[in-house]
Amino acid sequence: MVRVEDVLGRVSMWAGQTVTHGPLTGGLSHQIWRVIDMRGRSFVLRVLEPAVSAAGLGVPPPLEIENTLHAAESGVGARVYEVLPDVPALVLEFLPGRTLDPAAVREAATIPRVAAACRRLHAGPRFANDFDITVKLHELLDICRRNDLRLPADYLDRLSTVEKVRAALAAAPLNTVPCHNDLLAENFIDVAGTIRIVDYQLSGNNDPTFELGDIAAEADFDPDRAGALAAAYFGSELNSALIARVRLNLLLSNATWTLWFSVHHGLLRNPESDFDYWAEAADKWAQAVRDMDAPDLGRLMEAAAGRTSLHP
Repeated sequence: MVRVEDVLGRVSMWAGQTVTHGPLTGGLSHQIWRVIDMRGRSFVLRVLEPAVSAAGLGVPPPLEIENTLHAAESGVGARVYEVLPDVPALVLEFLPGRTLDPAAVREAATIPRVAAACRRLHAGPRFANDFDITVKLHELLDICRRNDLRLPADYLDRLSTVEKVRAALAAAPLNTVPCHNDLLAENFIDVAGTIRIVDYQLSGNNDPTFELGDIAAEADFDPDRAGALAAAYFGSELNSALIARVRLNLLLSNATWTLWFSVHHGLLRNPESDFDYWAEAADKWAQAVRDMDAPDLGRLMEAAAGRTSLHP
């Protein structure tokens, strides 16, 4: 593991300065530090761990760096002050706001602001790579198989349902846009009323309804909230197919990130961390199974494929 003191000494903007630093909590993979310079200005030092992408848990560092730069151009991501590609690391703007939690994301007043942040990101420069959630699912599943990692007992038995959902979404695909793809609540920072988005570890060009479904999954939205998020994002363009796509992507998010946590538990577990990756995998899977067994799953797949409407 890279020592933060060694990285600090290589940042040109702090050359000749004595800076102070402390870890920022909440990150599950990389090292993240708050650094304060001699003038009292705060920055974020994000030190990327190449083993994360090697384990299939993120995009390679050069892509994360490039996508972080593009997100900054959109005005949604933090400004990038310096890049150290050989570490690899980034010096980022410290966003002095409130880090959201799932309860905050579920609030009716927050949902339109989250949708607006996503629209700004999606309208910005395209990212350096593409991302498909079912491709990621099978990539992570292959890693689990090769390394004999633990899976929920019925995971493999449920893959036929995942394939049906994938086929329904593929029947009428949307144009891809630059997406974050991992919008748990803690990646939203409320800065003076404007939502900013951080941490582009899994970023790539993707279906925008996955972005919304992933938000809904991470904050455990009920169907009405998922519909409200879709309405806030799509506005007058909203239709049954788009609502259905968001809800089906909620399911795919939980099914795929179940494997993300399984891989992290099996390959990259940090003995110094008290975060329970396996418990998180089990929780994601329970939510995926809930939606696979929901009585309206077939109707959602028909609507997403454009064959019927969600409304009579």
